[in-house]
Amino acid sequence: MTPLLSSLLAAGNGKVIAAAALALAALIIVLVLIKYGMIWVRAYVTGAPVSIVNLVAMSIRKVPPALIVDSRITAAKAGLTMTTDELEAHYLSGGDITSVVLALIAADKAGLGLSFDRACAIDLAVKGTSKTVLEAVRTSINPMVIDCPGTGRKIDAVARDGIAVRASARVTVRTNLDRFVGGATDETIIARVGEGIVTSIGSAKSYKDVLENPDSISHHVLERGLDSGTAYEILSIDIADVDVGDNIGAKLQTEQAEADKQIAQAKAEVRRAAAVATEQEMAARTQEQRARVVEAEAEIPRAIAEAFRNGNLGIMDYTRYRNMVADTDMRDHIAGNDKNDGGTEEI
Repeated sequence: MTPLLSSLLAAGNGKVIAAAALALAALIIVLVLIKYGMIWVRAYVTGAPVSIVNLVAMSIRKVPPALIVDSRITAAKAGLTMTTDELEAHYLSGGDITSVVLALIAADKAGLGLSFDRACAIDLAVKGTSKTVLEAVRTSINPMVIDCPGTGRKIDAVARDGIAVRASARVTVRTNLDRFVGGATDETIIARVGEGIVTSIGSAKSYKDVLENPDSISHHVLERGLDSGTAYEILSIDIADVDVGDNIGAKLQTEQAEADKQIAQAKAEVRRAAAVATEQEMAARTQEQRARVVEAEAEIPRAIAEAFRNGNLGIMDYTRYRNMVADTDMRDHIAGNDKNDGGTEEI
């Protein structure tokens, strides 16, 4: 092969490689334009331009370019300025950038002065719950009403006169965006308002005072600053319903009287049992003393026999003793005192 032919072949191969490279580059450009062209055009014509390189970089970072661009367009049309980097950072943090943008627009129109960082913090705080940052902003603009203790339920409290009073309240609150992150939720508001209602009714002298001035409960509860440390600001507390319950004081007195009666009966039973035991003890002692008397009487014949043996008692003395015993028995018999025949002799 001649040198001329070799040079011609080398030049031909170089042209083929260059043409292939140009074709590949053109193909890549066409594919990029097909995928990102409409997004780039939409961003450009709406006054929120984003470069093609930035769109490709979003896809590499696994961020949906269309979502970022549409959110930025929405913010720009509302007069808000935010960069794609801020939106991407919040998306990669697991946030909902659509809710954040809409919340910022609503807050800006209402003059709340909500910053992008604060909106992102609120969005991440409510993640995993049924609430969104947009709902928090809307509640701050349009206050919501919380039923306390709940729909169809009432709080039972007892006035100082012992009469129970049942009441329910409606609490009007709005979101406090500065305390929303880390603030207590509406369950805390319900618990605190319920506690305040119980305290207010319990401090009333009579249930009549509560029925005559139910607004006194509202004033007393509002003065306690129940929204401290919560995500809400209490605007008003209105008593929705109040009625009279049972006479708790009378029931407690009745139960106490019944308990006192049972205690008294138990003590009386103890005393009765003690009296019966004492009676039985005395009866036993009586029998014991009688036994001693009988035992003593049994010694008399022995004493008489001993007196005979010692010569201290003669036959005539014994005869007179027997005559006296017989005379005494006869008189007792005549007098009707015939309890024990021959009893005098035994004595």
